[in-house]
Amino acid sequence: MNLEYKNKCDILNQLWLHYRHDEGFEDFVDYNDLGLPIAVLVAEEIMPLTPRAEIYLSETWDLLLAALGIEDKDYETLEEMFFEAGRER
Repeated sequence: MNLEYKNKCDILNQLWLHYRHDEGFEDFVDYNDLGLPIAVLVAEEIMPLTPRAEIYLSETWDLLLAALGIEDKDYETLEEMFFEAGRER
């Protein structure tokens, strides 16, 4: 798996693990009911990154960027994204 998708999966995995019950992410988690679990499975190396998984992950990633109101950069952690968005978590 390339580094770009590894980071995205790791960040989406962090979001799922720590914020799936957070009211601020309720709509995001509900809508991404496939993309987030796929990210967890890929990040934890339970399933490989497939072309179909890339579609779901890309959509989920783009929606996270939109939800946070930030541009796509080479983020390595969810905290970096929150910082960029001016959010404290």
